[in-house]
Amino acid sequence: MATVTSLARPRSGAQARPFNQVFAALKQIRRGWQLYLLLALPVAWLLVFAYYPMYGAQIAFRDFLPGKPILQSEWIGLENFTRFFDSPMFMRLMKNTLVLSIYSLTVGFPIPIILALSLNQLQTGLFKRTVQIVSYAPYFISTVVMVGLILQFLDLRRGPVNLLLQSLGMSPVLFMGSAELFPSIYVWTGVWQYTGFSTIIYLAALTTVDPALHEAAVMDGANRLQRMWHIDIPGILPVMVTLFILNMGQVLNVGFEKTFLMQNPLNLATAEVISTYVYKVGLAGGVANFSYAAAIGLFNSVIGLILLVSANWTSQRLTEKSLF
Repeated sequence: MATVTSLARPRSGAQARPFNQVFAALKQIRRGWQLYLLLALPVAWLLVFAYYPMYGAQIAFRDFLPGKPILQSEWIGLENFTRFFDSPMFMRLMKNTLVLSIYSLTVGFPIPIILALSLNQLQTGLFKRTVQIVSYAPYFISTVVMVGLILQFLDLRRGPVNLLLQSLGMSPVLFMGSAELFPSIYVWTGVWQYTGFSTIIYLAALTTVDPALHEAAVMDGANRLQRMWHIDIPGILPVMVTLFILNMGQVLNVGFEKTFLMQNPLNLATAEVISTYVYKVGLAGGVANFSYAAAIGLFNSVIGLILLVSANWTSQRLTEKSLF
């Protein structure tokens, strides 16, 4: 009888353990309820606007019609995906999206790092504050206003850029009507708009670098470039890796607003990307096809997830630093 009782006690303890853990968790929540109350609003936003819409992603596999419940729509499987892959627009959209994304990542990722390293070497003064204000300001301009400025600057007749070219004896260029120039215009205006704000993150990371390392390097005769390479860059490497992985996950998510506003019939050959095509097929077309547009958008998201996980895995193997 004693043996049976001794064997039963651990089992009852194992059954009580989850209740103890729940009780401890509730006690911890009660102790810091203010923090959990602050967390409640962003969690609610995430559930409503990020997770709940996943229920509607199933229309990519159905023949969905507005006004008809999703679950009552006919299940057609991968038919919408096959239609997109067989479409003549598939290769064009993939090429344009990848060109803009990789071009933006190649140019836009290192420039904020270089600017942050350069500003970090300057002493606090008027020049440093002026550079920071000038570089940060474009970020706070809305996308619509930014595109309006771009169109005015590059106007064929009255644009400052073409007026400068004419003053130098050169012929004016129809910038916004050239499909070949669209990727460069999109990317470099994005660099102008976002470099300053991205620099803030790296400047904040540089403040965590131990000044004693720089003092020791100066004593050993290291110049500024050597200190940047051997002290500053390793110090902000985790931040660089994290932002690079996040950017890789957004490779196919080229900004819809800016691309759509800069499009015109003359540059559409390189300006049409997945996000704008989804809008035109799903909403702006003569006959809205929600299922087909949802399939394209879901394909875009899955590829982004694969790229994010791949970049994280590669970073873990090469640098032993990763996002998760």
